[in-house]
Amino acid sequence: QLQASGGGLVQAGGSLRLSCEASGRTFRSYVMGWFRQAPGKEREFVAAITRSGGSTDFPDSVEGRFTISRSNANNTVYLQMNSLKPEDTAVYYCAADPLAWYNIGSYPSYWGQGTQVTVSS
Repeated sequence: QLQASGGGLVQAGGSLRLSCEASGRTFRSYVMGWFRQAPGKEREFVAAITRSGGSTDFPDSVEGRFTISRSNANNTVYLQMNSLKPEDTAVYYCAADPLAWYNIGSYPSYWGQGTQVTVSS
């Protein structure tokens, strides 16, 4: 089970940190990631981090503004979002998969509930 938190309302240029806590004892076996979905749009990949945390991946839309990290000791993955823009407004979802889905053109197998992020202009 994946439990996301940390969403909220922030002004453009501000920052938010999302957290996603996973239950179970196999967290370190999963590649973790974040997606987002804005109203009327498809779900969009935002960030991913490998099992050890040694490698991350971002789309161009958030590269340089967002960072992803994880604590395998605490079963938690984080998404630090800086320099937020109104177009970052969406419901953010954390996700997990044993494989690096983004390398094979696939999607994660496991999803958490979303947390709303709203960026005002």
